[in-house]
Amino acid sequence: MAGQVNPFESLQEQVDDAAAFLDADPGLIERLKNPERLLETNLTFERDDGSLETVRAYRSQFNGDRGPYKGGIRYHPNVTRDEVKALSGWMAYKCAVVDVPYGGGKGGIAIDPADYSEDELERLTRAFATELRPLIGVDRDIPAPDVNTGQREMNWIKDTYETLENTTAPGVITGKAIDSGGSEGRVEATGRSTALAARETFDWLDDDVADATVAVQGYGNAGSVAAALLADLGATIVAVSDSSGGIHDPEGLDPRSVKAHKAETGSVTGYGDTDPLTNDELLTLDVDLLVPAALENAINGDLAPDVSADVIVEAANGPLTPRADDVLADRDVYVVPDIFANAGGVTVSYFEWVQNRQRFHWTESRVNEELERVITGAFDDIVEAYESHDLRNLRTAAYVVAIDRIVDAADQAGSWP
Repeated sequence: MAGQVNPFESLQEQVDDAAAFLDADPGLIERLKNPERLLETNLTFERDDGSLETVRAYRSQFNGDRGPYKGGIRYHPNVTRDEVKALSGWMAYKCAVVDVPYGGGKGGIAIDPADYSEDELERLTRAFATELRPLIGVDRDIPAPDVNTGQREMNWIKDTYETLENTTAPGVITGKAIDSGGSEGRVEATGRSTALAARETFDWLDDDVADATVAVQGYGNAGSVAAALLADLGATIVAVSDSSGGIHDPEGLDPRSVKAHKAETGSVTGYGDTDPLTNDELLTLDVDLLVPAALENAINGDLAPDVSADVIVEAANGPLTPRADDVLADRDVYVVPDIFANAGGVTVSYFEWVQNRQRFHWTESRVNEELERVITGAFDDIVEAYESHDLRNLRTAAYVVAIDRIVDAADQAGSWP
């Protein structure tokens, strides 16, 4: 089963694949396959009935050669030590591939937030922020939203940190609400970079995304925004899904209307005159573009032979296993990797951090223009590596670009005796 694939082992295999094309010290490559430090903590907080509950939480700081650690905090029952380590590594390489001056970090709490009230989530979030306080900071480690967290949780963390430190430090965290120092365009950023990555890929292949049929697996923020922006580019969204199931209409769906339906009912299922389908059925639909936008390991080696899309753009982190990558490469399916395609979130988080440091607010149009500049430039770098090294797939090319930049930073810093 896909869920049995260890994401941290997948990350390490991806690094090894790219390192084979670089002239780097093997000892340094080994360091770049493991986090520099990992916080594992038990958080005890009060439930609404007065009882106490203890849950497990993590923060991994993977690599800081290029700048402060950067990465989201997720609330999900499947959060594990290895998952957080893998995600922090993907963040390090994601920042490097788009040339954002950050390292990689990631955090998570192993809960289902649907099981808790808003007051309970606030107490839990503030307890986690208290544990994170010695590790985070404007120039040390800058968390952000991730699965099942958003502006609300980021505002709580910011307030907790500022209260305990007796300071004002909006740049200690990104993904905040606008009035708390957030950035225009941040909510849409991950989906926007996914759509831009698809557009650039189709153009590179002498095709037009406006003519593409699209299936989107996972209809949270990234998936729904990507679907809407791809539709704006002229693509036809024929299928979408969430954890409850999927819907299919070969004539095309209105992605914004589907999002409104999900907001009202809790799921995309049951929308209009559509045919139901499972997530696996969606992943194997005969479409031009597939966007996996849910969790890790959605497509494994067993499912990959049945994937019929010509191009896959990864809005989620780690949605393909290494074996699936191999199968799809053999079939000449172009996979646009997560560390590039969904890098819009961390890129606009960087813009938010810059605005916080400057105490100067950018317009949404400036944010989107700068994001497009970063994404299109990064795509050109990936294609250059892909073609000049005669690489097997775009994922390896992205890692070649990213690892080369981190190795350069590490070499330039030197080492302690």
